Amino acid sequence: MITGKNYIGNRLAGGGSKTYKTFNPLLNIENGQQFIEATTEEINEAVFLATDAYLIYNQKSGSEKAQFLRAIADEILDLDDSLIQMYCSESGLPEGRAKGERGRTIGQLRAFADLLEEGSWVNATIDTAQPDRTPLPKPDLRKMLVPLGPVVVFGASNFPFAFSTAGGDTASALAAGCPVIVKSHPMHAGTGEMVASAVINAAEKTGMPNGVFSNLNSGGIEVGVQLVQHNQVKAIGFTGSIKGGRALYDLAAKRAEPIPVFAEMGSINPVIMLPKALNDRGQELAITYANSITVGSGQFCTNPGLLLGIKGESFDKFIEMLAEEIVKIEPSCMLHPNIIGAYEKNKKNAVAQNGLEVAADYQKQVSPNYARQAVVTVEGKTFQENSQLHQEVFGPFSMVVQCENAKELEAIVANLEGQLTGTIISDNNEIKEYPLIVAALQNRVGRIIFNGVPTGVEVCPAMQHGGPYPASTDSRFTAVGTQSIKRWVRPFSYQNWPDELLPRELRNANPLDIIRSVDGKQTKKAL
Repeated sequence: MITGKNYIGNRLAGGGSKTYKTFNPLLNIENGQQFIEATTEEINEAVFLATDAYLIYNQKSGSEKAQFLRAIADEILDLDDSLIQMYCSESGLPEGRAKGERGRTIGQLRAFADLLEEGSWVNATIDTAQPDRTPLPKPDLRKMLVPLGPVVVFGASNFPFAFSTAGGDTASALAAGCPVIVKSHPMHAGTGEMVASAVINAAEKTGMPNGVFSNLNSGGIEVGVQLVQHNQVKAIGFTGSIKGGRALYDLAAKRAEPIPVFAEMGSINPVIMLPKALNDRGQELAITYANSITVGSGQFCTNPGLLLGIKGESFDKFIEMLAEEIVKIEPSCMLHPNIIGAYEKNKKNAVAQNGLEVAADYQKQVSPNYARQAVVTVEGKTFQENSQLHQEVFGPFSMVVQCENAKELEAIVANLEGQLTGTIISDNNEIKEYPLIVAALQNRVGRIIFNGVPTGVEVCPAMQHGGPYPASTDSRFTAVGTQSIKRWVRPFSYQNWPDELLPRELRNANPLDIIRSVDGKQTKKAL
């Protein structure tokens, strides 16, 4: 079933000489299939196909695009156990995780299909003409969101389904009316090819134009660089490291026509532990956070990598209990030798910093590519003075910062780099005593959790998965949920346009029966 080739639209191509293989971290061996890196000619063909497809695809109705997205979901499900086995062989993740992530991917596609069928997401806004207005007449103006054009999506290492080939970026871009070219992640190229085949099959079955989707292999950075620099590409979606996301952002900004890069680049997700809650529920919280830190080997962008509290007996006990609980958990396999290599290096660098103490470090023998979890502690003053301590250690690692008082805690939170999430652990009334800390946290994150854990991201319209830089490149947008469609569109106005030539969303009769803003009022009524 796997060819190792690139999907250039609906054509499989493998004219290049560069090849690579994926790796099974659980067995600690290379997988057998070779994958062929896309050539410059194949890259150009995919982009020009997408450019031509855009002219047709963006004219498709919401119901037609919805049919396409649902067909993708069905085709993915039809791959059944063969896809799950491929996912596991390339990631080291268990079958339960694979099926859960597949379910999330299917759910995302169907949620966008529902959004398209309802149709109001285009934000249709109409200001009717006032020809008799003085001193100047008012024209008829009608505005809605329109797609940007071909989008390049970079697959993520830690979510081979949900943030990769047919994941959230691809689903939202296709929903917006943008053709998508996926730069497949080299760690799960086989999974990527199988999912790509599902997208291509769905496109053909639902009459979508050739080039609405392509999937390109790359073992290094060259294919990605060429895609970002291509003058027909209009936007980029990326989930990964700060280094990788910033490099793409800078490349896009240097183009003759700069384009937006929507990059989600990780986070240490600060958790503020207030004293009364720790005194009342310390043991429960220690167990909860030991599990959250280690779940999925810590390979989540919402992993709680920073725990902050005010010095005192309850905080001391919590640290002791967390250290005891976290070493009880059996380590699990990370995604790739490169991933665990980076984890061990970054953990070593963090521990080597002056003022750090190791509270817990799993010491038993583990299999290759299994990560040993660790918890370290540091004084608040030391954390403030050393920005290296603020860097993400991607894996089952968390740093506990012990603050002298609420004022120091507030100062530390206020000076953190941008984060995806922040969490407050509090008794219901206790939080009222710390309004400035809550305000400081709100200014540094995209989402605040009350008495929970940051791991686990619900896919729904109200979800905000993004935050101030460097959590993401644009904190105004989310990478999760149906509102993520707004990354791939721009507002466009028609002035004094004949009604019969307007998009259906803006016509007087409102034939799609969507909610529109007409002269400042939300309504479904015809004009």
